[in-house]
Amino acid sequence: MSGLTHIDDSGRATMVDVSGKEVTARAATASGTLTCRRETLQQVRAGTAPKGSVIATAELAGIMGAKRTAELIPLCHPLPLTKVDVRIEIDDALPGFRVGSEARTDGITGVEMEALTAVSVACLTLFDMLKAIDRTMVIGGIEVTAKSGGKSGDWQRP
Repeated sequence: MSGLTHIDDSGRATMVDVSGKEVTARAATASGTLTCRRETLQQVRAGTAPKGSVIATAELAGIMGAKRTAELIPLCHPLPLTKVDVRIEIDDALPGFRVGSEARTDGITGVEMEALTAVSVACLTLFDMLKAIDRTMVIGGIEVTAKSGGKSGDWQRP
């Protein structure tokens, strides 16, 4: 055996067998940023961005993305999510947006990928909705910030 959980003895990709794992309450949070021009933030604040309600749309897209994680990431288990929350805040210091997510389930595997997908899709949606007015935007810093539940227990980014 290779020691890698997604590779079988012959080197083929395989989905990890989680059937023997215990059902526990599991949660994960993630964050990321989208930097942009100050003028872009002004338009979002004023509600004059060409594609409408930028933040609300991106938050909804992030939730929808988390629910489809197993369709997007090969070998990722489909999970019955009990909660997905996406919050986007304008940060003048960046300048840009801070995107955060929380995903929860009662299950046999963790929800880190769902939290990361929520942030990623929210950032991509912000980019899509603002690209007509700002081509300088940069998505970055997408990371898991905490997880709880399961055999490995709780973890938080220092």
